[in-house]
Amino acid sequence: MEQQVERLWPGMRVLCSVGLFVGLLHLSSSLLLGAFNIKTFGDTKASNVTLMDIISTVVHRYDVILIQEVRDNDLTATQKLMEHVNKGSSQFSYIVSEPLGRTTYTERYLFLYRQASVSVVENYTYDDGCEPCGTDTFMREPFVVMFSSKSTVLPTFTLIPQHTSPDSAVAETDALYDVVTDVRTRWNTNNIVLLGDFNAGCSYVSGSNWEQIRLFTDKSFHWLIPNTADTTVSNTNCPYDRIVVTADMLKGVVQGSAQVYDFMADLKLSQDLALAVSDHFPVEVKLTTSLFAA
Repeated sequence: MEQQVERLWPGMRVLCSVGLFVGLLHLSSSLLLGAFNIKTFGDTKASNVTLMDIISTVVHRYDVILIQEVRDNDLTATQKLMEHVNKGSSQFSYIVSEPLGRTTYTERYLFLYRQASVSVVENYTYDDGCEPCGTDTFMREPFVVMFSSKSTVLPTFTLIPQHTSPDSAVAETDALYDVVTDVRTRWNTNNIVLLGDFNAGCSYVSGSNWEQIRLFTDKSFHWLIPNTADTTVSNTNCPYDRIVVTADMLKGVVQGSAQVYDFMADLKLSQDLALAVSDHFPVEVKLTTSLFAA
């Protein structure tokens, strides 16, 4: 597989070097958040140097990036990713959830973050009920993380990640409303971003389904990635991946900055190579930074 990928993109190493150089020069008037469902990220993908070069280049675009579908029980793939991302420097750190799931199939939520930009303040895994009893809400309950930044207008912000089970996308996306309520009570904050692969589109969420989702019907929440977006690498056209913010958080967002990042076009990849990385594009948004930041 690796030799095949090498033939698809022989100039990868040059681009990766450029990506790392850009990362070293990362000075901007905003802080960039991203969410990326990297399909089945585990030891096999982590052993493919070409794919890791591409993933590392994408990571270096962000100050904080949520990675989903991390299939890495012993964190060896995560360690390889960190070594790759920090090659030549130690810019990024990470915080990762426990393996989450109701069966032997589990995934982790993984946040990579630029240490010069943000710090982790607090984190917890949302308690959604009794898994053995079958009364829990989420297939993969959110791993909630509060970050702080000396440069952003909002000094702290809380990220609620979610990768829904496609067949339960309506119920799980609706239940994120309860997670927000829990975060507000626990941490006394309303600077909240919900992000990830909600499977919120096409056949999974459509038509009257939206009226069953409190996160949508409560207009104090703002869906920054619209239903017209396409977050899929394949030939489908579906807005599965989303970013939703509270009204208070919206004050700290750069207006109009939320978008889908088409790494296939930006990095000039063939569709086959892009699909070898993931079947999803990242979604992203910029947070406003203060002109008077230290």
